[in-house]
Amino acid sequence: MFGPLKKVARALHVPSTEEREMQYLSGAGDRIELEYRQREIDRGMFRRGPFIL
Repeated sequence: MFGPLKKVARALHVPSTEEREMQYLSGAGDRIELEYRQREIDRGMFRRGPFIL
């Protein structure tokens, strides 16, 4: 009964800032890129206005 409702809720979920940061860090290919991405996050990359690709 609640299965379809859970699917709709999951589809409408907007990732939090922390979730977006973790997803971004997870995409790093090596240690150097990971450190670079960590510095970007520390500078506030995800704390600014809307995220636009």
